[in-house]
Amino acid sequence: MANENTPLDRVRNVGIIAHIDAGKTTTTERILYYTGKKHKIGEVHDGAAEMDWMEQEQERGITITSAATTCFWNNHHINIIDTPGHVDFTIEVERSLKVLDGAVVVFSSSDGVQPQTETVRRQADKYGVPRMCFVNKMDKIGADYNMCLESIKERLSNKWVAIQMPVGQADEFAGIISLITMKYYTFEGANGEQQVERDIPADMLDKANAARESMLDTISAFDDDLAMKFLEGEEISQELVIKAIRTWVLKDELYPVLCGSALKNAGVQMMLDACVNFLPSPLDIGWVNGSNPDNTEEGMFRKADNSEPAAALAFKVMTDPFVGTLTFVRVYSGIIKSGDALLNPITGQKERVGRLLLMHSNKREEISEIGAGHIAAFLGLKDTFTGHTLCDIKDPILLESMDFPDPVISIAIEPNSKKDQEKMWLALSKLMKEDPSFKAHTDEESWQTIIAGMGELHLEIIVDRLKRENKVEVTTGKPQVAFREAISWTAEGEGVFKRQTGGRGQFGHCEIRIENIRGNEDGNNFEFIDEIKGGSVPKEFIPAVRKGAEETMKQGILAGYPIIGVSVALFDGSYHDVDSSEVAFKVATRIAFKNAFMKAGPTLLEPVMKVEVVTPDDYVGDVMGDISSRRGMIQGQEQRWTATVILAKVPLAEMFGYATTLRSATQGRASYSMEFTDYEPVPKNVADEVIKERSGQVQALDEVE
Repeated sequence: MANENTPLDRVRNVGIIAHIDAGKTTTTERILYYTGKKHKIGEVHDGAAEMDWMEQEQERGITITSAATTCFWNNHHINIIDTPGHVDFTIEVERSLKVLDGAVVVFSSSDGVQPQTETVRRQADKYGVPRMCFVNKMDKIGADYNMCLESIKERLSNKWVAIQMPVGQADEFAGIISLITMKYYTFEGANGEQQVERDIPADMLDKANAARESMLDTISAFDDDLAMKFLEGEEISQELVIKAIRTWVLKDELYPVLCGSALKNAGVQMMLDACVNFLPSPLDIGWVNGSNPDNTEEGMFRKADNSEPAAALAFKVMTDPFVGTLTFVRVYSGIIKSGDALLNPITGQKERVGRLLLMHSNKREEISEIGAGHIAAFLGLKDTFTGHTLCDIKDPILLESMDFPDPVISIAIEPNSKKDQEKMWLALSKLMKEDPSFKAHTDEESWQTIIAGMGELHLEIIVDRLKRENKVEVTTGKPQVAFREAISWTAEGEGVFKRQTGGRGQFGHCEIRIENIRGNEDGNNFEFIDEIKGGSVPKEFIPAVRKGAEETMKQGILAGYPIIGVSVALFDGSYHDVDSSEVAFKVATRIAFKNAFMKAGPTLLEPVMKVEVVTPDDYVGDVMGDISSRRGMIQGQEQRWTATVILAKVPLAEMFGYATTLRSATQGRASYSMEFTDYEPVPKNVADEVIKERSGQVQALDEVE
């Protein structure tokens, strides 16, 4: 079995990441074909790609959920995760990068760096994932390799180095020159199976020599051995170049750039060679950090070694209609066998591993054990969720978890019949377990079921899955924006709660100061400071004050939306020896918070999206005019081949239905993408309308009651 026989230095855990429609899934399909994992290439545009197994993916021609597979290349075991490119499913990229050792960033040769490319770059930076670049679609009209390289330099990083160059572009694309071997490669046979090595064409030799000089010059800035040979004009071997690139890729200081066309079966084998040559093995990563689950003391770690105590991280939960709940796990240390009992230090519960499965998209191969450095799916886990640790019961460790983004859009849904009510909540619970960026709850005011996610497409897919997979028919309401409330400046407030009921009374009194901390580097949305001196509020009641503040922030004050970015300092108060209680101080804190909040310049915030529209030049004026009418701010524009790229920031509330409007205005020739960027204040007239609408809902409910 591969897990037992492949040395760890020959294991690669690789993610394929990119903007939507850059060709990630097509590239992965070719990888599976050339590594012998499958014997027929499935095309995304035909709905036949193996890695896009969901019906919704096949119908839309996009990746929605990350899919894992295992293949072999040049005696190396490669675990691959193909991730979505649409911003609504960015959580899939986030949790995949958390457990991967390296990544291939795919670019569309005619588009260069696009918005989601920048997002995945930030995610890869966050987890320190070494990566390389693959400029895909070199056969596409408008393909421009040099434009892509400039785009990477300007918008991503100047740490790149081109190690290949194309021979021809667009309909003249004929093959690839390796600047390491200084040979020209073409790809022949029905599906490009035969990689044919040739001498570089005479008319390309000068250009190739100049590109190689540039490559060596870039690498020599990092590597002293290579720099010495380069300066003295000595011959530099392929082995030395590969070693130097690998050394600095592992340090996340250099990103080799390759090119090709996955659809035309050109360059994928060379990309696989580069994965093996440059991306890290689990041994190169070395160890994973953790903390003591009993006291959260940091400084613990596990080495990538089968002899270490077992430690693994669950990064994805999926429901399989045939076998039940699958928990995707990256094993960092030790060996885990089918039937083993492990500890989940977050829940404190023991979990028994029923079966171990190697996944190939939605197909399964049963194995008896999984070793350090590998990825597999566990069957039989009951209370393990995304981000949870599984470890040796006798030697526990808590691995670092993940952060999940808050939803930015919500809609109300209701079942079409009473019998669907219970089925709907069971299905929603299952979907929330699978997707940490999806939330569902019952609104306390309207008693409606509210589902919230990362965008319109995200919620559209959720509703579609409710109907198809769970046979629950639901009706959906109008999309609602996830507003937030905030303050503008510092203010103080006092709260007194006093009640006498004949017997023991209730008394709580506190004085607090609230301060705006939005935009702080640490990203905190709430902090609590205890400034009590002299015992004016006894220590046993201070946690109740904190809890009262937190609950008030969750409930909101202006319009019932959560409050963000506030520091609460408790600086004074008083108590009664007999009547004071935790409940009394909690209520007093709510009163004090509301009092201070209304004096602190309260404001309503809305999610604002970074929007990028690619449009033919003929429609630039119409597109910009429409963006401005949506309260959008144009940030700039740039030329990209025959199209204009318009960059803007637009409130999410104004972007509903934009795809239809853009199609109509440009005869279907423009495209756009957007991603959440920040919360910003809502104009007063819009805020007044939202507050009035929310208060109207509450008043209507009060009248009904």
